[in-house]
Amino acid sequence: MDWQEIRKKRLTKPIFGWAQRALPTMSATEQEALEAGDVWWEANLFTGDPDWQVLLNTPKPELTSEERAFMDGPVEELCSMLDDWKITWEDGNLSPEVWDFIRQNRFFGMIVPKKYGGLEFSAFAHSEVIRKISSCSATAAVTVMVPNSLGPGELLMQFGTDEQREYWLPRLARGEEIPCFGLTSPEAGSDAASMVDTGVICRGTWKGEEVLGIRLNWHKRYITLSPVATVLGLAFKLRDPEHLLGDEDELGITVALVPTDLPGVVTGRRHLPSFQMFQNGPTKGEDVFIPLDHVIGGEAQVGKGWKMLMSALAAGRGISLPSLSAAAAAFSARTTGAYARIREQFGISIGKFEGVQERMGAIAATAYQLDAARRLTCAGLDSGRKLAVISAIMKAHATERMRQAVNDAMDVHAGKAVIDGPNNYLGNLYRAVPVGITVEGANILTRNLIIFGQGAIRAHPYLLKEMEALEEDDREEALAKFDEAFWAHVGRGLKTAGRAFIRNWSGGLISPSPKAGKASRYYRQLSRRAAGFALLSDFALLTLGGALKRKEMLSARLGDILSELYFLSAALKRWEDEGRQKEDLPLLAYCMDAGLATIDQRFAELFANLPNRLVAALCKVIIQPFGARTRGPKDKITMECAEILMAPSASRDRLTDGLHLGREGGAVAKLEGAFSLSVLTSKAREAMHKARIEDPEAAVASGDITAADAHKITDYRKAVAEVIAVDDFSPEELALHGTQGGRAAGQAQTANF
Repeated sequence: MDWQEIRKKRLTKPIFGWAQRALPTMSATEQEALEAGDVWWEANLFTGDPDWQVLLNTPKPELTSEERAFMDGPVEELCSMLDDWKITWEDGNLSPEVWDFIRQNRFFGMIVPKKYGGLEFSAFAHSEVIRKISSCSATAAVTVMVPNSLGPGELLMQFGTDEQREYWLPRLARGEEIPCFGLTSPEAGSDAASMVDTGVICRGTWKGEEVLGIRLNWHKRYITLSPVATVLGLAFKLRDPEHLLGDEDELGITVALVPTDLPGVVTGRRHLPSFQMFQNGPTKGEDVFIPLDHVIGGEAQVGKGWKMLMSALAAGRGISLPSLSAAAAAFSARTTGAYARIREQFGISIGKFEGVQERMGAIAATAYQLDAARRLTCAGLDSGRKLAVISAIMKAHATERMRQAVNDAMDVHAGKAVIDGPNNYLGNLYRAVPVGITVEGANILTRNLIIFGQGAIRAHPYLLKEMEALEEDDREEALAKFDEAFWAHVGRGLKTAGRAFIRNWSGGLISPSPKAGKASRYYRQLSRRAAGFALLSDFALLTLGGALKRKEMLSARLGDILSELYFLSAALKRWEDEGRQKEDLPLLAYCMDAGLATIDQRFAELFANLPNRLVAALCKVIIQPFGARTRGPKDKITMECAEILMAPSASRDRLTDGLHLGREGGAVAKLEGAFSLSVLTSKAREAMHKARIEDPEAAVASGDITAADAHKITDYRKAVAEVIAVDDFSPEELALHGTQGGRAAGQAQTANF
């Protein structure tokens, strides 16, 4: 008997029995979810020894000439047509002209291949379009994003039959059909597997003929575009009590296309999601019959709906919501920097106060980091991967960082952003934030259960192999597979422990790093944290096993570390892709210092809360021998980041590139104009300040400024007065707005089609 057989009998067999009790088991829906997506850079981070060259060799996302022309043409024109105040408080909807423009320019067909009449844009181009539209209207952005993310189009492209694609995709691309997707029901929100919407295999009449089909009953809510949709992608539990398809009664979650003009389909009145005016509402179906060929993918995809949904979710989580979040952060950065420059208190710009700079520095760094992560994620998606774990990271953490950036922008603007009206360019954005936080998987659920819970299984080099071995029916085969995976896991664990010890006890000095100039030290610190993360993940799984699923706070903290590692990797990649711009170094430094402090804080929290105190103490000695890094960015770095926002520069332009800077005569355009005049008149105003002269004409007379300067300063003061002014309304106007907005929002307004 060779050593491997002895090991298998004497060591692996009892461990196998322990693992069957300790390691988490996989439900059918979890198994389908795991099979639905791919792993990428997060798996490299999970090894504890990331290969930085893999990251740096990832192609930088770029727009093609055709995509750039679309951005400069139809997207720019669409943005110029949008008046968010009018949409929200007067019309309660996009105007008929906007709807027509969106359809005619195939905004709904960005992801559809050209052979079906779509634009066939890359994930990056799709993201850029959503980002730009988001900078002027969340309502328009959501209207465009939904048909291009989670919806019939995405599902048809991945899973549809040739006949289904040939019929539906051209109609969707042209906007002849308006799609929506029905997943969430009153009984089942995040727990989609608990949905009570049903379909029963039966025979029925379709276009005058008896065919095999499905009798549907459903009740869904929070469905974007439902009030105006002509075709509903519907998720439901399918049953076959008469065994018309096979021997099983319960066939599982299935997804089908349901034309909304069928008898029994009831489109409910509109919801108002945080008073955002994108079309959203409930839908019901009572004894609605569809033929079996309406199942997306046909009979072959019956019962595979959960896997389909998990695969398609990557677009919404990885592109749409992160693009909106990146736009919100960049918009907050640009407007807050401009406003802080022109708004004066105590005779100086409020942007010179350190308390304001603290908020502005955070906004600037958040904008830099969110866009970095957005670009890296798009690069991964454009390589053909379905990034399930990374998309979950992006969805949860991009929207949370957006929330903080917008909150900080509101605080700096103060009353300007509190008083609503056409001149308030932040108020509607602030109201829209909770939508991003809650949709497509609530952030609480995503952070606590999905990021590490699925990430550990998907991305760990050996854990999934061990779990699959435990599920094997053949005992001998199971033991052989487990033996191979487990001892490889042990070998990897020993290497990880040694690696973590050396890197952490050396303070990261003995850690791998590419030659990246001033950023090299940050790579070393990430290598150090990655090793600690890999070690602690293994110990948590070893000591808690399946119970880690229920220890949501522990799982969430591990997920936070993985998420920070991803976001910080993205920031380093952006720094490299943009040519290591010296002026952007404060932004990178802020991101890295803040992120590393967060990682170390999460480590400390895990050491304090791991149930096995011996393991917690051992991990602390290895990973944090000198305690947690408690400091974030230095004040000097924070102030440098804030200063970037308050003066014209290439760095400021890079940070806010691609935003729409307001319609002519709109609030943002006025702010941009006042900011430009502030720069233009700065020297003349400084001369007046030194001479202690307030009146420009008096300053001309004293020779401190020229007549041309005086004219510009007068223009500047008028511009500032317009910007800092807030709106007011008569009681009659408020009553009118309330009546118009309520009436418009309460109607589906299908006449606009």
